[in-house]
Amino acid sequence: MRAAVLATLLAVAACAPVAPVASASSGGWQTLFNGTDLTGWRGYKSPTVPTKWRVEEGAIMLGSEGGDGDIVTAQEFGDFELELEWKISEGGNSGIIYFVQETPEARQTYSTGAEMQVLDDARHPDGKLPSHRAGALYDLVVPREAAAKPVGEWNKVRIVVRQGRIEHWLNGRRVVATTYGDDAWRAMVAGSKFKAMPDFAKVPRGHIALQDHGDRVWYRAIRIRSL
Repeated sequence: MRAAVLATLLAVAACAPVAPVASASSGGWQTLFNGTDLTGWRGYKSPTVPTKWRVEEGAIMLGSEGGDGDIVTAQEFGDFELELEWKISEGGNSGIIYFVQETPEARQTYSTGAEMQVLDDARHPDGKLPSHRAGALYDLVVPREAAAKPVGEWNKVRIVVRQGRIEHWLNGRRVVATTYGDDAWRAMVAGSKFKAMPDFAKVPRGHIALQDHGDRVWYRAIRIRSL
């Protein structure tokens, strides 16, 4: 029954009109957020955007009440370069998740997708765990340095996925560089919480997700290009 309901939801989503992603000025960039509304985004496994996500002062915002679910891009991406800016609330937690699949078995975006952590390192309990700090490849790769700005300030992100390699950049600093899909990657996954998720990061393409972790967070200036 659950699989049938999911199939119906995804069929509706596939048939719903989706405005084409706007082209940025040059270099093959595509704008993923137009600064006005959530065109091009929807809920995970849902044809509509969860109500607690909204646009405020030119940014995608999740209110402090949270708990309504992650949002994902309508499009899927393989090798890509993603840029955006984020700002987190005091004690807040969120994430940018990629390789997201919507299979019947996947209960959450992180069941299949790898995550760049978004966090108030100083006040959230996860800040005590090196692989959970801002910029980390969550629970897998510790950021090389602390590069996040204080709460209330905008942080610039660049994520590069290309030919079996992942890079996370935070405020102009490369904080993560690793391979994926090889023996070293499989060993990392086996030593993480994702070992219990058989489909984690198995497909090197998918939707981009912004995580609802129940805390207030803002995202803006979101753009991507295929590599």
